[in-house]
Amino acid sequence: MTGTRIVVLGAGYAGITAATRAGKGSNVTLIAPESRFLHRVRQHETAAGRPGHRPALAHLLRGRSVTHLQASVTRLDLTAGKVFTDTGDAVSYDTLVYALGSRTAWQDVPGAREHAWDAARAEELRRRIAAAPAPGTVAVVGGGATGIELAAELAEAHPAWRVELPASGEVGGWLSPRGRQHVLRVLDRLGVRRHEHTRVTAVGPAGLETEAGPLAADVVVWAASMRPHPLAAESGLTVTGRGQVVVDAYLRSVSHPEVHAIGDAASVTVPEVGTLRMGCATALPMGQYVGKRLLRGDSGPFSYRYVAQCLSLGRRDGLLQVVGPDDSMRPRVFTGTAGRLAKAAIVMGVRASLR
Repeated sequence: MTGTRIVVLGAGYAGITAATRAGKGSNVTLIAPESRFLHRVRQHETAAGRPGHRPALAHLLRGRSVTHLQASVTRLDLTAGKVFTDTGDAVSYDTLVYALGSRTAWQDVPGAREHAWDAARAEELRRRIAAAPAPGTVAVVGGGATGIELAAELAEAHPAWRVELPASGEVGGWLSPRGRQHVLRVLDRLGVRRHEHTRVTAVGPAGLETEAGPLAADVVVWAASMRPHPLAAESGLTVTGRGQVVVDAYLRSVSHPEVHAIGDAASVTVPEVGTLRMGCATALPMGQYVGKRLLRGDSGPFSYRYVAQCLSLGRRDGLLQVVGPDDSMRPRVFTGTAGRLAKAAIVMGVRASLR
């Protein structure tokens, strides 16, 4: 790839990993507005007042031929091969890595965007809770992994606060029966009040409106779902109905093969596995694959197999759920200290894998 202009959009798990790998031998421009890496899988710890884990991008990129342009992408010209930013730059590319990830989906719920805290705003959420004149009620909306981890961490760190967990389905409903039972036991022990099959219909200054009635809360945290960045669809890349870039077996856009799409921004289907879910577990290996492909030239198709899912359940407990290669649940789980240590080891491995 000598002499090829490589531009990477986004500094999440997929983007930063692709940039550091490709930057071992090629000149790369990384375009991202932040100066520090958002370690999304540890945001629940930050929200609860634990030490932050946001290394500087300059530190992650040291020793690599990567130039970080601190800016937000505003437009792509796929015909001219140019990226336009909010700082007025127009950056030309021969190869583009589209890794703009995902953001909170407010699901058109009235008042959610105005009155609820985005789960990604962990540091601001920590300050909001710390500044409260007295303990109150925090409602964490969403029974998925993000909601469960946030609810457990907040309940353990702030026992004087009441933590409510409304979910449109079952809390931890995707887990194996043993895995879900353990999650529910821990939430009950921590005093988290679950409201399953309770869809939120509106958010206001005093809390939530749900199909089951009002739910008072001093702080509302939205952890319900994520959606891809809209720029891919706006730019003319072929996307799915939910806005993810459709890619081939080599993670290249099916409509614009000079564009690689990775992470939450891409719809990736692997034979015998299916379409990969959003998350760090899939974004990181995509970034590694594309980075190595750009560095070393041609390689085989992207391959991936699931091994496990893990959850933090406060500082003293956790869950490691064993899954099949296609992400199907297996009966075996590791809980308690074993689950906590397994999750901690995986998280530490993620940090080390970024370079």
